[in-house]
Amino acid sequence: MPYSARVTDTAKAIDILERLVGFDTTSRLSNLQLVEWVEDYLRGHDVASERVANADGTKANLFASLGPAVEGGVILSGHSDVVPVDGQDWSSDPWTLTPRDGRLYGRGTCDMKGFIALALAHVPAFAAGKRPVHLAISYDEEIGCKGAPDMIARMAETIPTPRAAIIGEPSLMRVIDGHKGITVHEVSIRGHAAHSSLPQIGVSANHIAIELMAKLREIARDLAANPRANCEFSPPYSTLTIGMMHGGTAANILAGSADFTFDLRCLPGDDPATILQPFFALCDTLRADIRSAFPATDIAVSKRSSAPPLTPDGNGDAAAFVRSLTGENGPASKVSFAAEAGQFCEAGFPTVICGPGSIEQAHQPDEWIALDQMEAGNAFMVRLAEELAR
Repeated sequence: MPYSARVTDTAKAIDILERLVGFDTTSRLSNLQLVEWVEDYLRGHDVASERVANADGTKANLFASLGPAVEGGVILSGHSDVVPVDGQDWSSDPWTLTPRDGRLYGRGTCDMKGFIALALAHVPAFAAGKRPVHLAISYDEEIGCKGAPDMIARMAETIPTPRAAIIGEPSLMRVIDGHKGITVHEVSIRGHAAHSSLPQIGVSANHIAIELMAKLREIARDLAANPRANCEFSPPYSTLTIGMMHGGTAANILAGSADFTFDLRCLPGDDPATILQPFFALCDTLRADIRSAFPATDIAVSKRSSAPPLTPDGNGDAAAFVRSLTGENGPASKVSFAAEAGQFCEAGFPTVICGPGSIEQAHQPDEWIALDQMEAGNAFMVRLAEELAR
């Protein structure tokens, strides 16, 4: 009987997706309940798995190998964490999978529990293959791809060399062979509080923050004014944005403290340190200036996360292989969001992105994935299992 006649169908994947969505794995929370459920599911299919936990054991990556321990297999990877729903106007419970009008609503349906559910639904077929599938589920992708590196390093030590690593970020099942890198910094400023009528006897942390943010805006404008020619990324330049800022306690007090965060998303080949050099030079100048009058003041900049870009270099066979499964004829695409794909590639795994759903639905209130995308993802998994069974 051909595999396609006995494959677990899309309905099985949707049942699994319902369970996965039910776990609130917002990045600020633990993902261990989801990890434990997946471990139990895999044990039910006689599949062993390995955790790679964070430092305090409150979160964990999970990976498992299905099929024989030989080279030429495939990594299927997705992150378990999701972005917050705070302040978003949802039409239904974000932690309950809700079918409506040909769509499945719920936090993480698109980004990216749908892909994980599809991979898990096909565990029996992958386990029967002649070449392996290595499932990889990470944590803390949404806050800077912080969880995956330890798991990737462990996999590089233990699994036979795979033909491809497929990162299931939402791409409408199109093959993506390039994404931008990301670096996130937090800036904390300690001023010297005073009455606002006497600014000469204090230092407003807000005023310092404004100067520093103005420098970042200047850098961002310079980047946008110099787009890279013949660039497939949109926009065709590195981008810099300020995501959060806080400061001060009252209108009539010079702010004693202020902080803000910014992210820099670099095109392959652009160096974050070079781009940010003028900003760090201004930090040094302003720090020396305010400390000369008030020694307890400070400007501290910390790197919260950093992830490399994905480039097509060395990934041509992986891209061609995955295109053969999707039926795509055109060249692979590039995307401006960051992902763990660059980390897998940096570790030596030939890597592409390909997953169900659209990035336009990710992070939104009423996040959804279309049923026909789950069906397309299921068809992809069927073809992958057939190929690995040859």
